[in-house]
Amino acid sequence: MAVSLFARLKLRVLRNGFRGKPARVVMFVLSLFFGVWFGGGGCLALIASMQPAYPELTALVPAFAGALLVLGWLFGPLLWFGVDETLTPAKFALLPIPRRTLIGGLLTAALIGVPVAATLLATAGLVVGTAIGYGVLPALVSALGVVVGLLMCVALSRSVTSAFANLLGSRRVRDLAAIGLALLAALLGPAQIFGISALSRADFSRLERFADILGWTPLAAPWSASVSAAHGDYLAAIGKIGIGAVTTALLLWWWSATIERAMLGATDASGPRRAAGSAAPVARLFGRLRWIPATAEGTMVVREARYWWRDTRRRANLITFAVLGVFLPVLVNLGSSPAGLVGDDADFQALPDNPAIHTATMVFVGVLGAIAMANQFGFDGTAYALHLATGVPGRREVRSRIIGYSVYIVPLIVVISILVTVLAGKPSEVPARIGTLLGAYGVSLAACVLVSVYGAYALPETSNPFAVNTGGGLAKSLLALVAMIGSVALSSPLILAAALTGKLWTWLALPVGLAYGLGAVWLGVTIGGDAVDRRGPELLVAVTPRG
Repeated sequence: MAVSLFARLKLRVLRNGFRGKPARVVMFVLSLFFGVWFGGGGCLALIASMQPAYPELTALVPAFAGALLVLGWLFGPLLWFGVDETLTPAKFALLPIPRRTLIGGLLTAALIGVPVAATLLATAGLVVGTAIGYGVLPALVSALGVVVGLLMCVALSRSVTSAFANLLGSRRVRDLAAIGLALLAALLGPAQIFGISALSRADFSRLERFADILGWTPLAAPWSASVSAAHGDYLAAIGKIGIGAVTTALLLWWWSATIERAMLGATDASGPRRAAGSAAPVARLFGRLRWIPATAEGTMVVREARYWWRDTRRRANLITFAVLGVFLPVLVNLGSSPAGLVGDDADFQALPDNPAIHTATMVFVGVLGAIAMANQFGFDGTAYALHLATGVPGRREVRSRIIGYSVYIVPLIVVISILVTVLAGKPSEVPARIGTLLGAYGVSLAACVLVSVYGAYALPETSNPFAVNTGGGLAKSLLALVAMIGSVALSSPLILAAALTGKLWTWLALPVGLAYGLGAVWLGVTIGGDAVDRRGPELLVAVTPRG
């Protein structure tokens, strides 16, 4: 009775939440669409994998897909702070509800939602595929495994959310989660290419042994019960379902033990505060950047460097560049298949050892390194009013921002150059790569500085690294694309020099690229700084969020 009460309460809260909120209705409809899309795709894939005509897929897909599904339910709450906020334990803190009743009710309520429906739709493919390929009895065993696996996933997400409730409420952990999400998003492209390359030369016999071992772990046991039942090994299938059931029981016990913490919270979730110490305020401000002179401009450089590390959206840009900066040169230097990589297949031949091609790749990476500066004033919003009111010179403003940003990008450029060179097996090309990257980076900085002054737009006041402003912001953000194209064009002399000088470019690239980049930065600071002096009030209006 109490369980059904929680289910009705969940449905009532969902229904009331849609009243007068068309945007929420649209988001719910979109979530249903994507849930059906991904769930249906997973269902069809699992049906195909359970057919007797594909024994290799039957041995591999259920175990690996199930493990990925469980990991998704594990890390999902850590990235999005729970899969559902409709009925949170804190709402029942003052009610005299027995803990067992509360756990059962919240678990039932958690089973009502789009994520669970999408998971059930996808994993139903195991049941349908087993029924088509192996008969009714194996399908019944498979259905039992799917139900246990679904309960295990939901219990896992809820127990993790409850156990880390206080930790997830802190700003620092939310920022780290956003960084993790940005890193995952940046790795999607490289992961797809590396995954395709790995599959093309995978030893499926070894993968089958690994899948068999994985099938006896809580990650994949309920799902791989379908495989055991399909092969007629019902004892192993029941044992795997038992592993899932025991894991679910342990997770529910853990949830019950930690739910009080989630209900009541803590007065200070961030833990004990660190003492300020006896260091001078200036020394505490500069911290690890104490090598920067303690001048007015040095203080602005440190301020900018701190913001690039503390602001979630800025850190997302740094992470994205770090991933793409390694991935693109590796892909070009080592061919279409990463890490050298798939043998002698004609579809995966390495590109010719042409300095101009490699230089063009590094030019593009260097240009990407500065694109985050194309709307540098938009990150500040109304905070820029302080600099405008105190009369900070435009050239100092622009120069300090460039140096503060370059504190992170220049070391990344050096690391990327060394890493790519080591992977390519050509250590003598390190100076050439560093010089090319620095030259293109300097040119792109100059172009982005001008765009940031004349094409500034307001960013939404949110810590979401993927949030974008609506209206004119989208059109103005296209100026960054123009800046990128222009930077590549202005960096073309580096590519031409590499083509004309050949192997000699290996030694000329560092001094020529460094001089070329520094000259471009000086020109950008001069022109951009003077523009800031002229357009200060207009710039403030442009970056001030509205509504």
